[in-house]
Amino acid sequence: MKSNTVEDLVIYQKYMDLIYYTEMITEKYPRVSKSSTVASIKNSTYDGMKCILMAYKMYEKKDKLNYLNQLDVNLKMLKVLVRVSYKKKYINIRNYESWCRKLNTVGTFLGGWINSCVKQ
Repeated sequence: MKSNTVEDLVIYQKYMDLIYYTEMITEKYPRVSKSSTVASIKNSTYDGMKCILMAYKMYEKKDKLNYLNQLDVNLKMLKVLVRVSYKKKYINIRNYESWCRKLNTVGTFLGGWINSCVKQ
């Protein structure tokens, strides 16, 4: 059964959870990192949502895969930024693990979406 709207997609819902968590956590970052690290994290996060929305709208498999691959790159970049945040002690181990779980969950659904496109 195909979803009627993008909001029906599980990856969309999981990504929204990731956005809410990202917004909550980055509020706690020190002021000095707000313009650099936080800006990069938020840009990557929202660019990822844009990729989900664009992929959902694409009918051509090649175009859809292009956006899904961009989303994959954004997720990998977010993992780097989250790791840097932890190493710089902007977040604690609990926040780090929770954030990584959310990123991995989205990555799992992304992998499933990519596989379904490749098999068509």
